[in-house]
Amino acid sequence: MSDEATPPPPNRMRLRYAARCRACGSAISAGTVAVYERESKTVTCVECTPHPTPAAQVAARPVVVPSPEALTVVELEQETEHLEVFTGTAGSSARREHERRRDKRAMKIRDKHPHLGNLILAVTDDPQSTQAWAIGARGEEALGQRLDTLSGHGVHVLHDRRIPGSTANIDHIAVTATGVFVIDAKKYQGRPSLRVEGGLFSPRTEKLMVGSRDRTKQVAGVQKQVSLVRSALRDAGWEEIPVHGMLCFVGADWPLLGGAFVIDGVRVVWPKKAVEILLKPGPLTEQTARLVHGLLAASFVPA
Repeated sequence: MSDEATPPPPNRMRLRYAARCRACGSAISAGTVAVYERESKTVTCVECTPHPTPAAQVAARPVVVPSPEALTVVELEQETEHLEVFTGTAGSSARREHERRRDKRAMKIRDKHPHLGNLILAVTDDPQSTQAWAIGARGEEALGQRLDTLSGHGVHVLHDRRIPGSTANIDHIAVTATGVFVIDAKKYQGRPSLRVEGGLFSPRTEKLMVGSRDRTKQVAGVQKQVSLVRSALRDAGWEEIPVHGMLCFVGADWPLLGGAFVIDGVRVVWPKKAVEILLKPGPLTEQTARLVHGLLAASFVPA
């Protein structure tokens, strides 16, 4: 028997990061099943693999969140210091939409009133539907700046991420020691509160109120975003990572004491309270958090 160690067999896995096939040179996107050879540290697409990987090797792939020591070599090589992630720009898509609507209105008025167009624009305001986009952008930007200050404290943030197959976006995603937080920033006037109706002889319902306005539909929006992030993690084998929903009201009329609450699993908070929650200690290591951060950056590209 030879004293040389037997090279480890190829390992079929679902890649967490993009790679390139050693045989045909084609790009292999993140989330695609491919064969990784530990000895040569290369990846081969399944079409170029001459023999199928034994089922036992596929089953051996861990499905729980591993420690950094349990990660495969290909993951370790692409983590931490080698991992470059564009975090995005908070409020950028809302800002672009505001500018598009504003410019469209200005062009329409100038075309209709060639001589008085500029005067009309100077003495009139944009419609509320257009102004809402600028207000929303300012809320996202203010919260984004606050979240960016946490980068040296174990909080890894993504801003303004596109939801695949949709024109909608996720305002902020934060990966922390306690899991992933999907954060929707809102800049509304009024005091956020939880209104509970019914209970004894009628169905109990909860409503999110901001001042006198019912904003409960915002909760359903966050829940949908949370579901999409959970699906992305599950598809990559990181289903054990907790995902939390958060609505953060910027500049609202919060009380001096208390005020935060939870409705249908979504935390409703102000920026300072959001920071307090994100900084809590938890079981995720810094290396794992950075890997998850990179995965989500690839799954939800900048809007």
